[in-house]
Amino acid sequence: MALPSPRQPDEARAALAGWLSGQVGSEVTVGSVGGPPATGFSNETIIFDAAWDEGGGSVDHQLVARVQPTSHTVFPDDTFELQRRVLVALAGGSDVPVPPVRWFEEDPSVLGAPFMVMEAAPGAAPADNPPYSMEGWFHDAGPEVQRAVWLTGLDAMAGVHRVDWRALGLDELDPCPDGGSRLGAKLDQWEAMLRWASDEHHAVPSAALAWLRANQPPDVDDPALCWGDSRIGNQLFDGCGSAATTRVSAVLDWEMVHVGDPIQDLGWFTWLDHTLSAGLDQPRLPGLPSVQETVVRWEDATGRSGEHHRWAELLAGLGFAVVMVRLTTLLKDVGMFPADSDFARTNMACVALERALVEIDVHPDDLP
Repeated sequence: MALPSPRQPDEARAALAGWLSGQVGSEVTVGSVGGPPATGFSNETIIFDAAWDEGGGSVDHQLVARVQPTSHTVFPDDTFELQRRVLVALAGGSDVPVPPVRWFEEDPSVLGAPFMVMEAAPGAAPADNPPYSMEGWFHDAGPEVQRAVWLTGLDAMAGVHRVDWRALGLDELDPCPDGGSRLGAKLDQWEAMLRWASDEHHAVPSAALAWLRANQPPDVDDPALCWGDSRIGNQLFDGCGSAATTRVSAVLDWEMVHVGDPIQDLGWFTWLDHTLSAGLDQPRLPGLPSVQETVVRWEDATGRSGEHHRWAELLAGLGFAVVMVRLTTLLKDVGMFPADSDFARTNMACVALERALVEIDVHPDDLP
């Protein structure tokens, strides 16, 4: 679910054409201006066509502008500039497929906030809205392509975990440079965000937080770069006409990037799929590998242990539930939900998380 964009296409077209002309040193024509089919909240995304002379005639480009959010923010901290630095570092020093950042503009007078412009990557992402478990190209692709998308997406995520983040100068992503628990820091972050997102008591994420603290595994000695919002819905897949040609063309959405135990990414990867299926009382798509096969493949690709994967799934369940609490507040603020909506407690994230807690004999309604 996404907010409707308040930006007028004609105004965006004129602003981008004028600004780009200054960047490339020639007159720029901007054609269609739009957004992705199911835009999220974290950043405004503008997809547009542009053409300019490159010496031998006019050349067409498909570009993407990501605009820093100034209101209706999902997360309490602004990480927009950090995301840009991560993208630039990964594009220049890793095999992780990320869209190249061609320009960054700090002046808010152009689009109302700082923004970065990237080359558009080919392909499409499995949709959140409507969920891919119910309809859409991924739903209809057939078991062989579904399996190929899942495994190539998993392998691309494992590539993130093999990045030498220190060599790329990404030390600032480490929440505990002087010691301490990175997993504990992540729990602290979700707890603080829950308080920020709502002044009401939310029994399900609160119960999950208590269980996760009581059962927290030890931190790993060799922390890795963690993508954060690690799921196939944040990847673009190209060549999906057959399983043999399917590939990841871009790994997107780095708002939650950090350094820590990469089991967190694996947990988010499998849990978000579980939420988009079981959380909506839908079956998993028939071509998707089992969770066990997924964990083993990730272990083989990273040389790491998946022992604490289930704990990481419940951590993902907590995080996604907190995000949905915040989204409910935003949707109420813009009038898309009535003020008395109980969506913060009845959404698919909380439904899936509560069921998982009951399975381990944690009953949120029984807790103070």
